[in-house]
Amino acid sequence: MYKKPHLILLCSLILLSTSFGISAETEQYTGMSSIIAQTGELPYTIVDTGQTECYDDSIETSYPSEDQPFYGQDAQYQTVVMEYQDNEDGTVTDLKTGLMWQKSVGVKMAFDDAIDNADTYDLAGYTDWRLPTIKELYSLINFDGKTGMSAAESIPYINTDYFDFEYGDESAGERFIDAQWCSSTEYVSTTMGGDHTVFGVNFADGRIKGYGTSKPDDSEKTFFVRYVRENADYGINDFTDNVDGTISDVATGLMWSKNDSVVGMNWEEALAYAQQMNTENYLGYNDWRLPNAKELQSIVDYSRSPDTTDSAAIDPMFYCTPITDEGGNENYGFYWTGTTHLDGLDASGAVYVAFGEALGWIEIGGEYVLYDVHGAGSQRSDPKSGEASDYPYGFGPQGDVRRIDNLVRLVRGGTVQLLTEEPNPDPLDISTLILLAIPTSLVLLGATVYYLRRK
Repeated sequence: MYKKPHLILLCSLILLSTSFGISAETEQYTGMSSIIAQTGELPYTIVDTGQTECYDDSIETSYPSEDQPFYGQDAQYQTVVMEYQDNEDGTVTDLKTGLMWQKSVGVKMAFDDAIDNADTYDLAGYTDWRLPTIKELYSLINFDGKTGMSAAESIPYINTDYFDFEYGDESAGERFIDAQWCSSTEYVSTTMGGDHTVFGVNFADGRIKGYGTSKPDDSEKTFFVRYVRENADYGINDFTDNVDGTISDVATGLMWSKNDSVVGMNWEEALAYAQQMNTENYLGYNDWRLPNAKELQSIVDYSRSPDTTDSAAIDPMFYCTPITDEGGNENYGFYWTGTTHLDGLDASGAVYVAFGEALGWIEIGGEYVLYDVHGAGSQRSDPKSGEASDYPYGFGPQGDVRRIDNLVRLVRGGTVQLLTEEPNPDPLDISTLILLAIPTSLVLLGATVYYLRRK
């Protein structure tokens, strides 16, 4: 039998090790089957989309196993988790990207004013604010958002624990989804047949679109603005052709397939395609995946477009399969991501990125005219399954064309944990572990000393 002091000391050690053990378990996500570690600091860290649920063609499901349909979607690959710090001075720091953001919403303003006002904007003692690029702004999007039929039924696509957010002002005649934040990235072509266009992120409906800077009545369109500072290299790619069918982005740590799938497919087939390529050890690797929305948007080249460079909006190092679009013209395709878009009554849509023109059908004088309505480099969504012929004039207020059979470009590498179950939402970091363990050990050690002195 243990003597009392030995027993107390033993209990102290057991409790101490248990507190570390329990905390360490919560630090690891349940069901993690592999970890690919990131090495070094990256100038362009792509943070996770925030999507933690899995879906089939229409509803939420349990995490599918490798031999089940819909395996390999966004939620099953945990990348760099978003982490913010409220600086209590009107600014928020993104601890993963190194960007510092304005916390407040502010008033809507025209694009030119948003550019000019940055030069004199003074917040928290900083005067080096800038209007973010579309890649900087998109780093904030959070795909645990949801677009319902009203603001009350919706969840913003941004972390409102840290950032202020407003829906559109319905009392002023706006739609509740009129919550577009402006970027500094101008479209190199035009939309709607000639409109000067700037890209923005709609944090009410989870999209990137090109917006005309003027309205049909020639008044200026206004946007919400969120200024940013620090890490001016964010969003700048550094591609290397590995001369083996792959392209590495040194800035993000991701490796891409140089070629795409050549043929289009629906979302379930796109997920299965990635797994089939792994079975075949495609290009010498067996850990390819369908990229999430942020990963795929990271390789858009916003200096290119079919109209201005006669190419897809991507570095010419990549091959993009030309398509014949809905107007009978040569164009470039939409590319699937593994991210579900919760827009509407169910989970039947998935995110794509348009590397060709983001076309839509506009009714003019009783006839439908096909325009580039949102610009190459937009992020929209398509039904995960179905027939494009069911949407002869697209869908939505700008008649977004629906293809459903979209192309695929595979990605691998980076910082990723492959999950088989939903992650623990509150993992404890090492500093938390220490804070928990030290008081416990001190109390128990004190009790032991006290007992020994009484002896």
